[in-house]
Amino acid sequence: MAEYLPVYKPGQALTLKASTTITARQVVAISGVNTVAPAGAASTAVVGVAAFDAVLNDNVTIYAGGVQEVLASGAVTAGSPVIAGAAGTVVASATPPAGQQVGIALTTGTDVVVRVQFGR
Repeated sequence: MAEYLPVYKPGQALTLKASTTITARQVVAISGVNTVAPAGAASTAVVGVAAFDAVLNDNVTIYAGGVQEVLASGAVTAGSPVIAGAAGTVVASATPPAGQQVGIALTTGTDVVVRVQFGR
C-alpha cells in the first residue's frame, strides 16, 4: 500500500534561499526556484514570514501558515482581510482580488506589528 507525507505542514518552518536582503518578520514571496524575497504590494506569490534577517544566498527559515506577527503598512483592523503591502508588510483590503489575500488580521494597529492568521 502506498503512503504519502507532505513536505511541510501548515505552521511548520521551511528553509529557502534569500534572493536579496530580508529582515525578520517580513512577509516573503517566491522570487525564483527555491528562493524568496520581501513580498511586493499585492503579491500573489506570498509563502510566509521570515524568521530572521538574511542576505543574498543565505538560507532563511520561513514560517508558513499559522498566526504570525508582521508589520502593517497603514491602518489594519482586527477581522479585516490583509494582502501583501510594499516591502514585506501587510495592508488591509476590504475586497482582496483573487489570489492576493494572505490572511485575516487578529489585532488592530497603524504602522505597527499586528497578528495575522495566515491562510496560506
